[in-house]
Amino acid sequence: MTRFEEVINFLYAQLPVFHREGKKAYKPGLGNIESLSAQLGNPHEAFKSLHIAGTNGKGSSSHFMASILQEHGYKVGLYTSPHLKSFTERIKINGQEIDKQWIIDFFDQYQPLLASIRPSFFEWTVIMAFQYFKEQQVDFAIIETGLGGRLDSTNIINPLGCLITNIGYDHQDILGDSLELIAGEKAGIIKANTPVCISEKQIETTTIFQAKANSEHANLRFASEKVHVGDPEFKKAGMQLEVGTTTWGKFILESPYAGIYQVNNLRGVIAWCEQLNELGIIPFEIQKIQSGIAACRKNTMLRGRWEVYQENPWIVADTGHNESGITQILEQVKQFHPSHLTIILGMVADKDIDRVLKLFPKEAAYLFTEAHNPRALKADKLQEMASRHGLTGQLAENVNQAIKLACKSESDFILITGSTYLVAEIEETF
Repeated sequence: MTRFEEVINFLYAQLPVFHREGKKAYKPGLGNIESLSAQLGNPHEAFKSLHIAGTNGKGSSSHFMASILQEHGYKVGLYTSPHLKSFTERIKINGQEIDKQWIIDFFDQYQPLLASIRPSFFEWTVIMAFQYFKEQQVDFAIIETGLGGRLDSTNIINPLGCLITNIGYDHQDILGDSLELIAGEKAGIIKANTPVCISEKQIETTTIFQAKANSEHANLRFASEKVHVGDPEFKKAGMQLEVGTTTWGKFILESPYAGIYQVNNLRGVIAWCEQLNELGIIPFEIQKIQSGIAACRKNTMLRGRWEVYQENPWIVADTGHNESGITQILEQVKQFHPSHLTIILGMVADKDIDRVLKLFPKEAAYLFTEAHNPRALKADKLQEMASRHGLTGQLAENVNQAIKLACKSESDFILITGSTYLVAEIEETF
């Protein structure tokens, strides 16, 4: 075992880890992160930041904005979670993952602080990211919330602007069981006199954002009121989208990510760029926005969003795992008119699983499996719950066995979804 693996394993073993333990690992409140930050001299004050929250789309939107700023010639930090394959994916600068030796050195230097404050795993990674971005002297850092916003560890930053992508049902046990309550938590990232853009205007949440923005004297923009988009044209390697704005007129976006849900993400990011540009906060050039979107995969290495592994049969993986995410993924599958659809499904146990299962088509064949993660719902339990919704299929030991089984069937389209952790375990050979 390498020294880096020893450090990461120690952190997993000693600190509460949400992606393994769920709600009991969540530490609401900013006390720990404020203590950590004070001990390190408040590193988040050393760089300009942009803050992104939302139920779905915040990861894609974070990567799009990072890529756009890179195309403008800036040195851009990017903090996101969770990771797919390696912990180092969480902290990047211009697409390059954080150096493993830096993580080891940071751990060795601040282990006494770790012992005295006892932060969560997420709190530790946040302060690590802030210190790394400070030392590397980034021009901008794109900071994605973990969950919620108001009490999220990232919420000690004072960003140049905020983006809230969409509000859907996820983590109701922590954030609340209505869209209004969830929106209230996400709206917690809105700061005094700090512009905020909302990617999707939703009936249940509009007044929540308006009230919070008014109380903070924050410039509020709903993307759908400012940016018009045409119907996406899906291609083998992504999609093309016509966009209309006040500032830049009409133009074409080429995106390497083809999910239908990316239309709203792109509209939100374009509206946010226009807002920041109009307010004189960050100047943007439309050609570099276009090249930033087009080069997002190359610039940021974002994975797991409508990722096409092969075409005959189609094998597509997507990390969607909640009601709004799955709804749009299934809508996209319909565009391909599959005659024999197989869905490889694995989920975590602490989600509202019935709310998601009711969305899946009964005519598809299913392979139920599970990720190697303590939060994963056992495949046989998932199969049992799915059967109550008229979904039938067989069990597979893991996602890779499921793919092999699906490839031996008559399927012309194989979708792998339901959990980030499931998609993370797909072998590179596929």
